Amino acid sequence: MSDSKNKENEGFQRQFIEALPHAVALGMVPGSMGDGRAELSMPYNEKLIGDPETGVIHGGAVSALMDTCCGAAAISHPDSPGGTATIDLRIDYMRAAVPGQCIRAEAECYHVTRSVAFVRARALDDDPERPVATATGTFTMGND
Repeated sequence: MSDSKNKENEGFQRQFIEALPHAVALGMVPGSMGDGRAELSMPYNEKLIGDPETGVIHGGAVSALMDTCCGAAAISHPDSPGGTATIDLRIDYMRAAVPGQCIRAEAECYHVTRSVAFVRARALDDDPERPVATATGTFTMGND
């Protein structure tokens, strides 16, 4: 990818996050986004702890990260006409994320119709072989 395309993509990624108040509040950081794939991360933050005894990040923060990443994958698909909204999202939590570690979500929009995008995702900490959670969802494909 050329330098101008990289800068354009980085600008899009920043705009995407900044347009979502919940993403800003949770400290989400955009990674790669394009061709129906997206990566977002959420650095460990004590404000997001769900269990003070263990220091584990609240599952709601993880689900928001995954939902946002799935939406980013849907709108970055080459056939996407623009905005999106979640229709349905199923999240399977496999284990707690390790306290102190950044949580990264990666999503793929693997099929689109005229009105629906189908997306799958994983949330990972430093152990990519053992996902924190997996998700499958459907998202609207339509103009804002």
